Amino acid sequence: MRHFLHLTDYSNHELWELLHLAKELKIKFHNKEDFKPFKDRSLAMIFAKPSARTRVSFETGFEWMGGHALFLGPKDIGIGKREAIKDISRLFSRYNDMIMARLFDHAHILELAEYSGIPVINGLTDYNHPCQILADIMTVWERRGNLDNLKVTYMGDGNNIVHSWLQLACRLPMHFVCCNPSGFDPDDKTVQMVNDSKISTYESSNDPVSAVIGADVIYTDVWASMGQKEETEERTKIFADYQVNMELLEKSGKETFFMHCLPAERGREVTDEVMESKNSIVFDEAENRMHAQNAIMVYLHEN
Repeated sequence: MRHFLHLTDYSNHELWELLHLAKELKIKFHNKEDFKPFKDRSLAMIFAKPSARTRVSFETGFEWMGGHALFLGPKDIGIGKREAIKDISRLFSRYNDMIMARLFDHAHILELAEYSGIPVINGLTDYNHPCQILADIMTVWERRGNLDNLKVTYMGDGNNIVHSWLQLACRLPMHFVCCNPSGFDPDDKTVQMVNDSKISTYESSNDPVSAVIGADVIYTDVWASMGQKEETEERTKIFADYQVNMELLEKSGKETFFMHCLPAERGREVTDEVMESKNSIVFDEAENRMHAQNAIMVYLHEN
């Protein structure tokens, strides 16, 4: 049984297959072609963490492909609390054809997949967010035309977004810079994976200006993720120098793309001016969530 839990579960060749498939499905979607590989199939969407983009993109995409998507919120399933994860996994395997889960604890997605008789897709955990980063690299590929000599600078907390970028860097070559205040670094073992792969280079920085020089992409995320909102005021002070504004964007010395996984807290980690600038490709990126996810679902269905 094949799942989509980490980008490193897939080879370089397989990731490129997914990207080409996503591009093909995007064309079909825009042309309103009849494409129904999931006719009479169902997708169980488990949300321990709410999200507008994840729900709308998965639900819209799966139903466009002929299937029925079921939304199950935190009050519907107390995953790991009211009912054992392995019980939910085995039960849904008898009802449904695919599971997408957006959870807090990464161990929960691993257990869900372990006991599942149907494909499980990681819609986000506290550790990683592989669907987002597949959509991100698809967007960069579309806009640049290639991924040659790619430099990505991430500005902010070394969180689940960073971990998935690092896992992508184990498969596709790039120079990845994580620029953050001391004490907010990404997971050491995930960084080591990049170094061990010898495919990409990783750089840790505490200096925003030097970090963005020559960057093809500057990426940021909220400073306080879901589950950290009580730290917002403190983190705003700590991360103040890491805001992506036009002054910082221009320090790159080239036409750099700005990316954000959304939702953005305008005026905090990024200014409104940057979000609305010609450099911003955040809405291309957000749209591509659906096309990348559609490709993942079709790929799992066919393989």
